[in-house]
Amino acid sequence: MPEYHEPDTFAALEKREWAKTDVAQSYAKVFAKAADMVVPSLVEAVGAGPDVDALDLCCGQGNVAAGLLKAGARVTGLDFSPAMLEMARAAVPEALFVEGDAMALSFEDQSFDAVTIGFGMPHVPDPPKVVAEARRVLRPGGRLAFSVWCGPEVDTALGYVFGAIGQYGSPDIALPPGPGANDYADPTLAFSVLEKAGFTNCRQTIVASKWHVSDPGAPYDFFLEGTARGGALLRPQPSANAAAIRAAVVSKILEKHGQGPQWEVPIPAVVTVAVAV
Repeated sequence: MPEYHEPDTFAALEKREWAKTDVAQSYAKVFAKAADMVVPSLVEAVGAGPDVDALDLCCGQGNVAAGLLKAGARVTGLDFSPAMLEMARAAVPEALFVEGDAMALSFEDQSFDAVTIGFGMPHVPDPPKVVAEARRVLRPGGRLAFSVWCGPEVDTALGYVFGAIGQYGSPDIALPPGPGANDYADPTLAFSVLEKAGFTNCRQTIVASKWHVSDPGAPYDFFLEGTARGGALLRPQPSANAAAIRAAVVSKILEKHGQGPQWEVPIPAVVTVAVAV
């Protein structure tokens, strides 16, 4: 029987799962191929360039930090996962990476010209605190840009996998209460939180990120092996449920994207941008 943890808090689940080296490395190796496609939009959105002090929150393995650095910015990255930070320091040695809490930053007020958050918002217990902290450390006129995956209302691998979990997953396996994975793709919610924190000129754009795969079941594997939220739902599944979930994902991809032998599987993202007042 797969390992199963008793229900715990959302924060504990996130810290535990992302502390696992195998989960972090799997995310960086395969899942993040889609996230990498969003990096140029984040870098451009904050106006990264020479003489820009940029803070990359929830920096993960350092892909956004690398983009900011390539644009000429001075880069600090922060994450709560030692496993992610180890990869980031190896991949982007020119940047400064620190372990910390995005909801309680140790940096002084008005320390940065730009803040990026690449897919980190769904992984913190209180996203408005992160937005408030980003505003605190930004200089007036500084820019915040963050990305989240689009929700299942559009054609997305996220919808395929979580839809299959909802249909075939064990009812005994559930996530602890926490923010929705796609809450901040909603401009009504996102812009309201940003404006209350002291941001203006809020806008959103869609990035058509995707995976190129040779196995129609690969998206199931990516969520199983390289995510916290999806993995926490998938890894404890009894074998019959797991097989049914994966088969449903395969069926959906064949239905939506043809018979292969190669597939482009969409997992689009929303990039939200705002300016500090």
